[in-house]
Amino acid sequence: MPSFFNSWLPFIYLYGVGGLFFLLGIILIRKSGAIDMKKKRHRYWYKVIIFGFFYFALLHAILIIAAIYW
Repeated sequence: MPSFFNSWLPFIYLYGVGGLFFLLGIILIRKSGAIDMKKKRHRYWYKVIIFGFFYFALLHAILIIAAIYW
């Protein structure tokens, strides 16, 4: 069975450090005015980006669990 350091630590690093940069990018986009939340299209893509981050994190976690336990 793989150890924590071979399976979950890279996941935590990827979505922890990567998530920090993702969050900083989202803050930069909002503060710079690159996205106008009054526009329906901008709100849609903003939600897609946020959902996509969590979707891939969840998918990655499920695949790690599947690899370890099945």
